[in-house]
Amino acid sequence: MNLTRWEPFYGMDKMFNRFPAFFGYEPRLGSGENLDFEWAPPVDISETDQEYLIRAVLPAVKKEDVKVTYKDGVLTLSGERRKEEEQAGEKFYRVESFYGNFLRSFELPDAIDAGAIKAVAKDGVLTVHVPKTETKKLATIAVQ
Repeated sequence: MNLTRWEPFYGMDKMFNRFPAFFGYEPRLGSGENLDFEWAPPVDISETDQEYLIRAVLPAVKKEDVKVTYKDGVLTLSGERRKEEEQAGEKFYRVESFYGNFLRSFELPDAIDAGAIKAVAKDGVLTVHVPKTETKKLATIAVQ
């Protein structure tokens, strides 16, 4: 007799995997003549005492193909992941990598130094450093 581990969410996982685009787990098909997939790189956002850190995973994306902009409180990461040319005699049986344009936008708090934002690309990860500024503390007034 074999024991099988019970997985309470197996049915739900199976349903999500069956219709991934409907539930937002897969990129959507673009519109118009160019039927590229829309994709967005995964992002980790963290905070230290001095700055906010936004790390975007961008494998096989050259730093020349990435643009970081800040305007009106919104930081935007955009760019393109280009598809490599197929080599002669090479057959692909499955391709799970996504190519094409991407865009991610993040609303930032007011207490940042916008002029000191810097972005560093290393080992397929884009790290955006957003320095904090000191916020003015509200004075408490005693009610008489």
